[in-house]
Amino acid sequence: MIAYLILVHRYPEQFKRLFSAIYNKDDHYLIHVDKKSGTGLLKNIRDYLTHYPNATLLESEKAVWGGFSLVNIELRGMRKLLESGIKWTFFINLSGQDFPLKSSQFIHNYLTSHIGKDFIKLSEQYKTRPETRHRIEEYVTDSGNEIIANPEKKRSFMPGVIPYIGNQWFILSRKFCEFLTYSPEVDRFIDFYRHTLIADEGFFQTVIMNTSYQASIINDDKREIDWIPMGKIKLRPRDYTILDADLLQNTPNLFARKFDENIDQNILSLLEKHLVLEKRTASTA
Repeated sequence: MIAYLILVHRYPEQFKRLFSAIYNKDDHYLIHVDKKSGTGLLKNIRDYLTHYPNATLLESEKAVWGGFSLVNIELRGMRKLLESGIKWTFFINLSGQDFPLKSSQFIHNYLTSHIGKDFIKLSEQYKTRPETRHRIEEYVTDSGNEIIANPEKKRSFMPGVIPYIGNQWFILSRKFCEFLTYSPEVDRFIDFYRHTLIADEGFFQTVIMNTSYQASIINDDKREIDWIPMGKIKLRPRDYTILDADLLQNTPNLFARKFDENIDQNILSLLEKHLVLEKRTASTA
């Protein structure tokens, strides 16, 4: 069984298409709606989920880009899923603007052959992305509405720890989620990364590589993402369109991000048909 955590902040109808595409009665779905998005979106999604007994809402908090709030949502989601009593093997995080590229059955079969693995992209931060070292050397605060940076307040990184970096999206084993939730080793990483910039791209990677957790890592998040420049701060994922159909239908990756229904709905319709055809082909094989 897979436990999904889906982060939503807009486009309820697009979220519903994603949910339908990944839905499996044997999986569990935890949805977080950004508190900044208002009560209308929350009610819309809450009403929709009443038809699915294996889907629940995570209490909303304000999700601030670049802030520790994003890590906190992930950690709260893991804890709620672990304490639910539900038996699940993998934790997959998605945004409401992601979409699967493989059928639910394909994803299940693939992960069943990789039990105990953690799919997470990572590399040593200072060696591979030295331009991002300010993220962990400058003191920042997530106010709940914005990131407040204090570039004059420099600090040393955690002693005896090598910082790692990757991105926010991953497929984690239940074992690592249990470690993140219950191990006291994680506390000091939380304390430090709470005041870093874009913590969601380094916290999990640094924990998995600098603690007693015995990881079996696959350095791949199984996401199709086309990163393009976004000013001097970072890269952002390009919105896929129908022009990317061949790429998305033939990649070995399980998911892609991101999509925007206001830019191109045709690519979502094509992928939905692709998943239906894949399911039919598998059932007759």
